[in-house]
Amino acid sequence: MARIKQLSKHLINQIAAGEVIERPASVVKELVENSVDAGATKISIEINNDCRDIRVADNGSGIHPDDIMLAFSKHATSKISTDEDLFDIHTLGFRGEALSSIISISKLTCTTRTADFDTGTKVKCENSEVKQTETGCAIGTIMDIKDLFYNLPARLKFLKNTNTEFSYIQELVQSIALAHPECSFELKKFGKTILQTSGQNNLLQTIKEVYSSDVISNLKEVLKTDQLSHLKISGYVSTPDYTRSSKKSYHIYINSRTVKCPIFQKAIDTAYKSLIASGKYPFVVLNLEIPTSDVDVNVHPTKKEVRYKNTNQVFNFIYTSIQAGLSNYTEKYNLQNPEQIPQFQNTNIIDFVQPKLEKEGEVFFDKKDDTIYLSDKEMEQQEKNFEKIDNENPEQRQFFVPVEKEPEPEENIIGQYKNTYILVEKEDGLEIIDQHIAEERYIYEKLMSEKNIVSQMLFVSDVIEVSSSEAELIKENIEKFEKFGYGIEFLKDNELIFKKVPQMIAKVNPKEILADILENIDGNLDRLEEKILITTSCKSSVKAGQKLSTWQMQEIVKKWRTTKMPYTCPHGRPIVKFFPHKEIAGFFQRNA
Repeated sequence: MARIKQLSKHLINQIAAGEVIERPASVVKELVENSVDAGATKISIEINNDCRDIRVADNGSGIHPDDIMLAFSKHATSKISTDEDLFDIHTLGFRGEALSSIISISKLTCTTRTADFDTGTKVKCENSEVKQTETGCAIGTIMDIKDLFYNLPARLKFLKNTNTEFSYIQELVQSIALAHPECSFELKKFGKTILQTSGQNNLLQTIKEVYSSDVISNLKEVLKTDQLSHLKISGYVSTPDYTRSSKKSYHIYINSRTVKCPIFQKAIDTAYKSLIASGKYPFVVLNLEIPTSDVDVNVHPTKKEVRYKNTNQVFNFIYTSIQAGLSNYTEKYNLQNPEQIPQFQNTNIIDFVQPKLEKEGEVFFDKKDDTIYLSDKEMEQQEKNFEKIDNENPEQRQFFVPVEKEPEPEENIIGQYKNTYILVEKEDGLEIIDQHIAEERYIYEKLMSEKNIVSQMLFVSDVIEVSSSEAELIKENIEKFEKFGYGIEFLKDNELIFKKVPQMIAKVNPKEILADILENIDGNLDRLEEKILITTSCKSSVKAGQKLSTWQMQEIVKKWRTTKMPYTCPHGRPIVKFFPHKEIAGFFQRNA
């Protein structure tokens, strides 16, 4: 073996660059994140020469001329200084590796100026050598990279074609733009603008600019804060009837940092598990704000991996937040701050009484309509307030009596198509509702919320033969079947009968029910209870092809509209298709 010797500074930087700079997109990531950290409100990225020439310009704070040489040396940064800082990261960059790595594999020119100086500084770097001169320029920084990997021909061979490499860059810039809607981004490819955002600090507007109006019309807001754990999540998720074919549309952030987090992804998948079909994925833009002391971002040089101090807490918070967002609940008030809780002195007492309320301190809120209600203790105090007002102002005395709510308007049902789809005329268009899966969604949620499912005894039941493995599975999970209204008795090791079934499916052949449950399980015991529920709700719903009266259609649609997740059935199939009146009129070349 050869003798040990110290590697050159340039070779050390090239080795480090292999970890930090994988491809052109890696360079863009490091430079754009530096621009964000510098407080830039405008960032421009230009790509040329097969993605090997990269120019990133910003209007950020710039680099002090006395620091510019240090900025390109290894492990030099303004963002941390002590051991403790590693667990209190508030910037996207902090390792001090990026610039030294980039100048070891490219020809870089940096032009920068801070607000404290009338002139700027120009630095030229090649082969890790840095030369500095004075120049005139605007406040901010321009990083101009030429011939990326010019001195690493082996690395060039591993790059994909230009379009593929640019697609990585575009996806990266899109992701950072969504994380920072307060900043305007422009991405150019060979002189042509490919992406531009306005920087209005409006996430919905940024999503529209990055994607399309079609996307934002299918989004639900997610907004939730946990004052105790100091967790907050904000953003948007798509309705279950609007899906993508891959997880590329998962834009997930921790403290506005783009991450690849399996915990975050699992929480999303779990929230949508009975809402979308297998192989389909929602569109997600979510940012989790978490105390920096509770998350470690110093796991990998790319800073995409994170570790949490309390993984289960984070998972449950994300999961329940998405569920609440899909159920149309977002925060309106900070329930820990009494000043933000509206006063109720002029509100009918009857309005306070609502079922299924969530408790937060002494205040209750209804997730469905964002209304805040009072606890019994607070109610009592309010009644004392009313009594005090009456005694002080007898001429203004008010009597609080129950007010009857107006009955919900009848659906304008115009017919049934193919004895399967209910046609509902709306003010702004036409709804086509699948009668079977609309009722299936209602029954599924009803069964989920019921503690005791009503069963019907069966005096006569066919003897059902099952395989030895199926018999073992049923025996091991007999209590779960009992929980959902099924009574099963084994006559022999592989023969059983149903003693009772849920009342709502009493007319269905038990053999057919069991066959469906076992088919759904298909050797996978995960979510067994849910699969029993899905089968039960499916079997008890009105069938496709069944002719219905107008009253029956009214009942199905009315009940379906009360569901928390009215988008898809438990199998993930869409329930309703809406045709806007403008689209229909346009097809027939009418103005309205």
